[in-house]
Amino acid sequence: MDSFATLTAFLATLGLHSWVVQVFLVVLFTLLVNFFQRRILLRLQVRLERTSTVWDDAVLDALRRPITTLVWVVGVAFAAEIIQQETKATIFAAVTPLRDVAVVGCIAWFLVRLIKRAEINIAAEREARGQPYDRATLAAIAKLLRLSVLITAVLVALQTLGFSVSGVLAFGGVGGVAVGFAAKDLLANFFGGLMIYMDRPFAVGDWIRSSDRELEGTVEEIGWRLTRIRTFDSRPLYVPNSTFTSIAVENPSRMENRRIYETIGIRYDDAAKMADIVREVRAMIEGHPEIDAQRTLMVNFNAFAPSSLDFFVYCFTKTTVWSEYHRVKQDVLLKILGIVEAHGAEMAFPTSTVHIPDGIAPAAAQ
Repeated sequence: MDSFATLTAFLATLGLHSWVVQVFLVVLFTLLVNFFQRRILLRLQVRLERTSTVWDDAVLDALRRPITTLVWVVGVAFAAEIIQQETKATIFAAVTPLRDVAVVGCIAWFLVRLIKRAEINIAAEREARGQPYDRATLAAIAKLLRLSVLITAVLVALQTLGFSVSGVLAFGGVGGVAVGFAAKDLLANFFGGLMIYMDRPFAVGDWIRSSDRELEGTVEEIGWRLTRIRTFDSRPLYVPNSTFTSIAVENPSRMENRRIYETIGIRYDDAAKMADIVREVRAMIEGHPEIDAQRTLMVNFNAFAPSSLDFFVYCFTKTTVWSEYHRVKQDVLLKILGIVEAHGAEMAFPTSTVHIPDGIAPAAAQ
């Protein structure tokens, strides 16, 4: 009101007593202020783009639209107060509290935009430097900060409009019980998402699966209510976050190695060659450049099967990439096949032997 009185007194000294002219000049002055602030911000942007840091650009970009709105809010509020002084219209009595609420909204808008730009800048800097970071955690922190700003802005706005914040909070405590019963599934999903952000059993981009549910695919987005998973047949799967609090989730993306575990059978006629085959297969795997020799590695004869003598191969590849793993596994199996053939042995397959007693000749083919 002091600013309004000062502006009104200044206009009166100029002989501009008509409230219509005063309103016109206030609007004109608002247009000029808006024009000059745009020019100043534009020149400031050109200078800041020459600096190496991106944070000054983030602040300027976050400020541009809210400050334009703020200039118009203040200007229109001054014009409305002039009209109220002249017309005594009751409707204009709401101008001052609405102006204050709009100012709070502009400040909150600026902070929300700044947090969003900060999130983008942090991710870009980490990626440019090749530094690992958890995108899910970064998104969660940004969401919490924006939510905190919005809640604070709402409480300040309510206080500005004359509501008691303590009364609002007390009502929220009582009403929260009723809301909790009515929206228990929504709250369960919210806290399920919070647990995912805190425990981090998986992150965006991870391949996950669950033996408890028919659930397997790549995580695309972790929201507050749903997690979106892209299955391997390219279908989107939307899973409520509360589901992850009651099922076991496997995260193959965090494997250190992939395992090769195969059983190979040779004929009983090649029993004398088993020891040499097993020894050579072991030597081949131990010297394979894509097998991790630091992990468990076993090649042993272990079973007299109905139609074969079986030995097993147990080792781990260095790669965890699924396609690369199968390429390495194929190479190992082909080399095992070559070793078996090099010793003059053959792979076994299910056979049946029919013994015909002496003196019984098979019937001639008809």
